[in-house]
Amino acid sequence: MKNIVITGTSRGIGYELVKLFSEGGHTTLALSRNAEPIAQAGFKNCTCFPFDITKDDDLKKVSEFVKKNWESVDVLINNSGFLVNAPFSEISLSEFKRSYDVNVFGVAALTQALLPFMPENGHVVNISSMGGVQGSVKFPGLSAYSSSKGALITLTELLAEEYKAAGPSFNVLALGAVDTEMLQEAFPGYQAPVSAQEMAGYIARFAMDGHQFHNGKIIQVSSSTP
Repeated sequence: MKNIVITGTSRGIGYELVKLFSEGGHTTLALSRNAEPIAQAGFKNCTCFPFDITKDDDLKKVSEFVKKNWESVDVLINNSGFLVNAPFSEISLSEFKRSYDVNVFGVAALTQALLPFMPENGHVVNISSMGGVQGSVKFPGLSAYSSSKGALITLTELLAEEYKAAGPSFNVLALGAVDTEMLQEAFPGYQAPVSAQEMAGYIARFAMDGHQFHNGKIIQVSSSTP
């Protein structure tokens, strides 16, 4: 059984991932600013507490938890994300910064915090977007979100190269549209072709086995464009 850390677990894909891993008998640490949904669900072998990926004290809390209770982390799934849909001429600098703080800098900081606990055969899975893939169809209004997700893709490639000798493996999944609360908040009424449960199933399988075949790869997970 694996020790698995997942961010962005209060709803959508993250919540479904915790459910799947719990049902599979794995031990999970579910991290989200709102810990109530996971706490109320009562999943087995699951620990949760309020966590803001942009706060140094919260990052330290995660390291201390792992050191005290687990000693090692087999899988890290950086799933948390911040999405704002606004014309570039109207988006505020604070919204732009928040996108990068959550989608890039926070991911880098949490990964740094947990790398000392990850074995050679560990796996870091970063959740990006098709909007961050160079050459893909882009949507107006997503200048902050998609550009930050593009930065996350490049960061993943760089970390895979830097740690290819000693591990762990790093891969990034560029997701197409998924029917989540975040998507509905940004694009009310948009009908995504894939449910959060379906995408979580794919991510869970990839997180467990994908590093055996991939390292530093961008996996485009979309049956349509986007």
